[in-house]
Amino acid sequence: MISDDITLSALRPGDLRPELLAPAGDMDCARAAVANGADAIYFGLDRFNARLRADNFTLDSLPELMRFLHAHGVKGYVTMNTLIFTSELADALSYLGHLNAAGADGVIVQDIGLAHCLTEWGRQVPGMKLELHASTQMTLSSPDGLEFASGFLDLKQAVLARELSLKEIGQCVRHTDIPLEVFVHGALCVAYSGQCLTSESLGQRSANRGECAQACRLPYSLVVDGKTVPLGERRYLLSPQDLCALDRIPDLVRMGVKSYKIEGRLKSPEYVAAVTAAYRKALDAACAGILVDEMVTARDRYALQMVFSRGFSTGWLDGTDHPRLTHGRYGKKRGAYAGVIMNSGQGWLDIRPEGGIPLAPGDGFVIDAGEDRNEEQGGRIWKVQRNRLFFHGKASRIDWSRVKPGQKLWKTDDPALNAELKKMREHLQESTIPLHLTCAGSVGNPLTIACPEYGCSVQSPQPLQTAEKRPLTPEVLKQQLGRLGGTGFRLASCDCPLPEGLMLPLSILNQTRRALVERIQTAREAKESSVPSHPPASFTLPPLPKGTAVPDMPPHLSVLCRKTEQIPAALDAGANAVYLDFEDLRDYAEGIKTVREHGKSIPVFLATPRIQKPSEVGYFKLMERAEPDGILIRNLGAAQYFRQSLLHRIGDFSLNVANPYSAAILKKQGNLAHLTISYDLNAEQVADLLRAAPPEWFELTLHQHMPMFHMEHCVFCTFLSNGTSYKNCGRPCERHHVQLRDRVGQLHPLLADAGCRNTLFNGRAQTGAGFLQDFRRLGLSRFRLELLDDPPEKVRLLVSRYRELLDGSCTAARLIRELDVAEQLGTTEGTLRPG
Repeated sequence: MISDDITLSALRPGDLRPELLAPAGDMDCARAAVANGADAIYFGLDRFNARLRADNFTLDSLPELMRFLHAHGVKGYVTMNTLIFTSELADALSYLGHLNAAGADGVIVQDIGLAHCLTEWGRQVPGMKLELHASTQMTLSSPDGLEFASGFLDLKQAVLARELSLKEIGQCVRHTDIPLEVFVHGALCVAYSGQCLTSESLGQRSANRGECAQACRLPYSLVVDGKTVPLGERRYLLSPQDLCALDRIPDLVRMGVKSYKIEGRLKSPEYVAAVTAAYRKALDAACAGILVDEMVTARDRYALQMVFSRGFSTGWLDGTDHPRLTHGRYGKKRGAYAGVIMNSGQGWLDIRPEGGIPLAPGDGFVIDAGEDRNEEQGGRIWKVQRNRLFFHGKASRIDWSRVKPGQKLWKTDDPALNAELKKMREHLQESTIPLHLTCAGSVGNPLTIACPEYGCSVQSPQPLQTAEKRPLTPEVLKQQLGRLGGTGFRLASCDCPLPEGLMLPLSILNQTRRALVERIQTAREAKESSVPSHPPASFTLPPLPKGTAVPDMPPHLSVLCRKTEQIPAALDAGANAVYLDFEDLRDYAEGIKTVREHGKSIPVFLATPRIQKPSEVGYFKLMERAEPDGILIRNLGAAQYFRQSLLHRIGDFSLNVANPYSAAILKKQGNLAHLTISYDLNAEQVADLLRAAPPEWFELTLHQHMPMFHMEHCVFCTFLSNGTSYKNCGRPCERHHVQLRDRVGQLHPLLADAGCRNTLFNGRAQTGAGFLQDFRRLGLSRFRLELLDDPPEKVRLLVSRYRELLDGSCTAARLIRELDVAEQLGTTEGTLRPG
């Protein structure tokens, strides 16, 4: 925590005014957000957004939605936070034109290519109003990454990765001019946003395309060194508790965080109402310099639990505590913990209440017996007598023989609260726009009243004088300036740092207020009328270089090794280059030595971690000191750090290159020699990319175990130690071979990296051998094999067979037959298989 060391203080004039950003999956949710104090909402349309399961809005309904929002002084940001494939670029750009024409205030984008096109569009059309916001799917987790992105994108706001602590967020705020946005409430993805390939790998439902299947919320078994570890009721090894940062809002406000984001585009209007109302109070308290609990009540906190909760934590904001974040006991909504069952009989139970949670007839509940959550018993309460709860006999459908003392009771539904929240979400005040005003002046000079948001200010026609009787106090100013009835505005805040003892006749003050309102109305009308009625016809896509590759260019085979003992076998079997991806970066020097002693002139590349946090620049320096031939760049921070390096640089799959414009801008800005094609592309989409951009830019991973979850959460620490972080866990990752078994019985290997981040790999290998000839005909010549924990003899087989495949002495059919024997679970075409 940071709060203990900082004195509460009110927001000062000129400080960046915080924005409360609420989710909206439909119009009822939008109304709930507006009614309860949101400054802006974010929502998706029926395409190009990462929550396709939400009801979403449409292009046809967008103008009406924006008119509704703007009438209440609320902004609307459209989510286009998915990767854009080559064949979709023109359509996506047309979509942006429609958003601009409909008056949307901003668009939240993941795809760097699309973001770059929008930036170029803004430079060609200076009057365009559509702001560019970087999505959390862009995986911005360090000042270096922010600096890299701001070098070629006109970002008006950027959402930081959810895995950052308060200290790390503060470092990002201090080292960038980009207004930053932080998630403060709701469900946490266990994997880094933009880096989760689980749904894509297991079911061709990409999280980068809005089709997440939520595999993190399912039960898994822990298998250590070949034996299943008994974990009791802890089955949900990858399901984090939900984020609740109410008490960290003052810290974030003082740091200068601009936007406070509530997760939940799949949630109900009641959820939006309750969460928005609570965080409106917390933000107002922080801005006024008072304690959160002076405005946020116990009832507000209870409502947060009831509308949706898997249990609350502060996520990563307070630093690393793996067991607190992901305890493994449940993966779905739990509601509020009511207490422990002390005794029970047919149709009744006695409870020892805990936490002050009210219980009433009609309330929904579930009994937590530590069993499979799909077999849990629950229902509704019939009658309450002190601490004894009664239930209808047969109607309750409870098997009372299974109810035992010591089991826990969770309250899952509160009809009375639901009725309150329904009123809250439907209660929209008169359509008024909030104004934030500032006042300045001194004796003998006019009073200046300004509205910075609209760039308007006025001065009183008379100067301020020394007061004899009734001084112009902040309270009087706010009272008079708040007389805005019938204007369509309301006074939201007023900063009044005037010297004491000044006076201005109230008639003059009112006259000045009316003059300011007229100017604001004129400014608003000009702003609305300046929005173009159609997409600018002058916009053209930035030109792309032409390719020079030819189909008969000799094939190049790179092999990624994760162990030093794999290197000689890979070199002997025909690797043209070696990439090293070790858990301990201090072992890189020994790996390079092995390559050079065994492979003579074979180049060796070092892979950066997938994620870079603010304090992790040292990893890059360590890699430089090892003196490799090149670097495999896996994050935007690394791209920034190494962009002026003389080392050969290759962008990896985690940069999410899915279209030619992403490739072009990353290649240029990062000075990258080659780019690995995104794992979200199937074979047809790879072909589209190779036809649209020079094939010699690209490398394709031909064989691998797909890296599914990549997460800050450490399974090793949580379930194989009594520690909370790498500082006290004893590092079981270095001593044990760990796998997770899924619901269908398949085992998936788990590895840790240098930052103690975990990656869960698909237990079944993926091969693109069947598509090789098509890729070769399109000019692709660079291919990669990624090893996992393969022993040297298997490495020799894999590399030699793929070498023969590339050289034409082995067919794809033969290679796949041999690999199906060598691989324990066989092989699959996986994500390359056309949908």
